[in-house]
Amino acid sequence: MSVTADNTSATPGGTHSAPASTAGTGEPLRPHAEDAFADELTALAAHDDRPRPPRWKLSPWAVATYLLGGTLPDGTVITPKYVGPRRIVEVAVSTLATDRALLLLGVPGTAKTWVSEHLAAAVSGDSTLLVQGTAGTPEEAIRYGWNYAQLLANGPSRDALVPSPVMRAMAEGMTARVEELTRIPADVQDTLITILSEKTLPIPELGQEVQAVRGFTLIATANDRDRGVNELSSALRRRFNTVVLPLPASVEAEVDIVSRRVDQIGRSLDLPAVPDGIDEIRRVVTVFRELRDGITADGRTKVKSPSGTLSTAEAISVVTGGLALAAHFGDGVLRPGDVAAGILGAVVRDPAADRVVWQEYLEAVVREREGWTDFYRACRDVSG
Repeated sequence: MSVTADNTSATPGGTHSAPASTAGTGEPLRPHAEDAFADELTALAAHDDRPRPPRWKLSPWAVATYLLGGTLPDGTVITPKYVGPRRIVEVAVSTLATDRALLLLGVPGTAKTWVSEHLAAAVSGDSTLLVQGTAGTPEEAIRYGWNYAQLLANGPSRDALVPSPVMRAMAEGMTARVEELTRIPADVQDTLITILSEKTLPIPELGQEVQAVRGFTLIATANDRDRGVNELSSALRRRFNTVVLPLPASVEAEVDIVSRRVDQIGRSLDLPAVPDGIDEIRRVVTVFRELRDGITADGRTKVKSPSGTLSTAEAISVVTGGLALAAHFGDGVLRPGDVAAGILGAVVRDPAADRVVWQEYLEAVVREREGWTDFYRACRDVSG
């Protein structure tokens, strides 16, 4: 997920770029946010009579409503995209309405990418101006590159220049996204300093520059618990307003998040309905939270934590995989045996240390818990 193609197509939320190879091949497996929720964005725009910053598709109030959910005067239901403190979303949206860049910070699995995508879809109607950060992300991914055939044939020119998603966002007054900023090498990260402070991208080869037009915003995501992290320089960090996305505050909140997301994924994959498996979803969430927190939900028993993060995103993956097993190799109802293998794979990342942690948790907590006998047996079977 990095640079965008030249072919553009109109969407209800604006325009976005799509690789030509996907044209005419049927429904996308994962539509962009502005496509998947086009009806909601259109309904919000129709009822939105509040002031909008330059080039914004919706007002800040409507953007927050799109993320947090609500009901419009005509009865249209806006589904929540983010389940968490309202103030966090309001601060993020307000930041984008100023000239400051937004940094979404949090541990893995706290919906940073999800929130980033939906913010861009609501603000600009286009979430595809994306730079995916990796250890190998080059400076050109943030600034610009060259069409070397044209460069060799005709020398440096604007026609030979290949704009990055950030450069396009600056020129068009759109929202650019930089995912996993702390995975990008430090010297490449600092390419953003001039862009964010001066709102200008120099092109020294041509003696020109691109100045950001009103409406340009940048959203970056980062975490500081994963491997391969490159700390942000103090100069770059000062260019961002940082919003920390917390882990879900309660079991009920996390069950709600997992259920909603699994339902969305399941409908696209023709998997069984989530309500039939709500008990197993609650069990998966409980196991992850207890191992993550190092203590059982009742506060009576301390447990060891494994090396992995056991995030909400991983819980979603475990439940989705379990639903697939139930649909294709079971009776369509999510049961302990469908999620046991997924939980084992999520917990035991270090075969030596994590396996001991998991076995102790099974024997000390799961085995003794009333109503969890089937779950205990299923986990024992897959754990060997």
